[in-house]
Formats: sequence, C-alpha cells, structure tokens
Amino acid sequence: MCTVAVSFEPSSPASILVLAVRDELLMRPWEPPAEHWPRHPGLLGGIDLVAGGTWLAVDPAARRAAFVLNGRGRLAPEHGRRSRGELPLLAAAGQPIPADLRTFDPFYLITADLTGAMMLGWDGDTRTETALPEGYTVIVNSGDDPAEPRAAHLLAALRATPRPDPAADWGTWPSLAAGEGIDRTDPRALILRHTFGDDLRYGSSSVTLLALGPTLLRYDFAPVPDEPGPAPLTRIA
Repeated sequence: MCTVAVSFEPSSPASILVLAVRDELLMRPWEPPAEHWPRHPGLLGGIDLVAGGTWLAVDPAARRAAFVLNGRGRLAPEHGRRSRGELPLLAAAGQPIPADLRTFDPFYLITADLTGAMMLGWDGDTRTETALPEGYTVIVNSGDDPAEPRAAHLLAALRATPRPDPAADWGTWPSLAAGEGIDRTDPRALILRHTFGDDLRYGSSSVTLLALGPTLLRYDFAPVPDEPGPAPLTRIA
C-alpha cells in the first residue's frame, strides 16, 4: 500500500502539509522528482519509467499538488486499461479528470491546494468525491480508514507531536517518515518491506514532505534506504 497523511489548517501560513510514502515493487524503475513531462510544463514529480506517469505531482506556481493511491474493487478490463499515473498529472495541472473512469483500476486521488483537499475515489463501479476535513487525515489503500493499523499508528503519532513549521524545519516528521524504528514487516510500519514467492520484493520506495501556503512552498524528497534509518531529504522546491 501507499500512505498519505494530509494536515489542513486554513489559518496556518502553511495550510496544507503532506507526508507521503510510496510503496511499489522495488524492481520497478523510476526517477526522482523533476520536470519530466513536456505536455505539463512546470509540474514536478517522480516519474514511473514503466508507464510514464507519477504517483505525486506538484505545480509550484499554482500551489497545487495531487497524489494517487491504488484502491480496492473491480479491476478495469485488460484491453484499453489506462495507467492511474496519468491522474495526478491532470489534477495538479488543473485539468479535468475523465468523467468515465471504467478504464482505470480502483484508486484514491487526492488534490490539495490553499483552499483544502478533495479525495476522488473509484472502486471500479462507483465514483465518490469527499472534502477532507480540517486537521489530520491518513489515506491508505482502503481510503480514509483510521482503523487500518498503519493509518491508526501514523494518525496517533501525528496528533501527539506539534504540527511543524516547514519555513523553519520539519520538526519530528523526518523521524516519522524514517519509520520510528518499527520493524518493516510490522502491520503498523510506515516504511515496509515484503518478500513474495521467489524473492520478488515489495516495499516503500520514497518519502515526500510537502508544504503549501500563500507565500510558502516546500517540497522535500528522499528515496528509502535499503537498511533502516534516516532517509536524507533533498529539497526539490
């Protein structure tokens, strides 16, 4: 699964804060965030080299970001199936999402800007749209599911620490993003590793910390190291 935590505080200089962890097959190739898409000038994000899309895209000029998580439900027909990695590019660029989602596998698409965050859900049959409330929301592959162990642990950890001021630093969030020393096979773990069958490994591949405010944009990124420990963050914007 992937995990995205969104903090929405409209009165804060950074009204939107995001802590996001991407999980994927670890052998699937990708490149770090940059302006990878000529058809979407100005957008920043890591590129999936298999399908050409992304899981998280940021438009610094518009102070807008979008990120997609795999959902659960009925898969799209194999013939004509489209990559969900297209969706954050469209949403971050302010372009419409297709009205007909039947060519996409289930997903949750979150779009955030200075006014708040919206979550578009698709389970293969039904499309839903939900405004995220003020405070913290943690989204996993089952959606806004505070009972899911990973989401429950992260939500409690976020609420137990001061909200960071990213104009200065990220406070405790880098420690949370590094996994807090929880074993990577633990159901509560934010940073995970799993082995299936003949050692085909799946796990967390990158961490993003993002802040959006009227006079502030901060986008930090780190690949997840193979061994447990801090993930050195690089400022992208």
